[in-house]
Amino acid sequence: MGLAFLGPGVAAQNITPFILSLSGEGLALLSSEGHFGAIVCDFTGGRMRHRYHHGGGVGQAIARAAGIKHTSELLIADLTAGLGEDAFVLAGLGARVVMVERHPVVAALLEDGLRRARQESSNAGLRAAVERMSLVAADARIWLATADQPDVICLDPMFPERHKSALVRKEMQVLQRLVGADHDGDELLELALERAQYRVVVKRARHAAPLAGREPTFAVTGKTTRFDVYSLRKLPSSVE
Repeated sequence: MGLAFLGPGVAAQNITPFILSLSGEGLALLSSEGHFGAIVCDFTGGRMRHRYHHGGGVGQAIARAAGIKHTSELLIADLTAGLGEDAFVLAGLGARVVMVERHPVVAALLEDGLRRARQESSNAGLRAAVERMSLVAADARIWLATADQPDVICLDPMFPERHKSALVRKEMQVLQRLVGADHDGDELLELALERAQYRVVVKRARHAAPLAGREPTFAVTGKTTRFDVYSLRKLPSSVE
């Protein structure tokens, strides 16, 4: 990943603002200056486990936007996976989800989260959801050129204006600082529209302008976020 190894006694804060720490509990992203707690990818506990059991099923905005209400057999590509929360929700509802993440640190956190979930989960439903998820550590623009056509493509580009929002969770604030803004969001949308079979879903802040200025077919709006849906053709009642 091109990261420096810090041995015992090295003052990390003088070298890097971030530390990757591997322990028996898994891989964690830490602040060298103690500005935030450990950030891990955890598919079987905490927030993700709660959302799996109590998130609202197919009534959730991301599920409605992706078309899960119509069929649970979709192949979905999440081209900006982050820590995998949206991907996990979709997989929990029966979709097969390919997570594409180009930042090596975020991809490493995702890979570790998937590994631990497959080893540790005692809940059959959670384990089945994780088994429907796969990870590709690559630039989505390159991956799209050769991958099988997904039924649905999801995008959640990061933008500088999100940094100051008090509504953004600490984990996302840290990832935004680590990864930086996605300056190729407009290009990625155009590629997604060329490659998706049925629709493209773009996650936006509720009052943000549409990505690339392109008006969606329709939008599913929540309290703080909005899912812009670009319909390419009608979803089938089932996908083989």
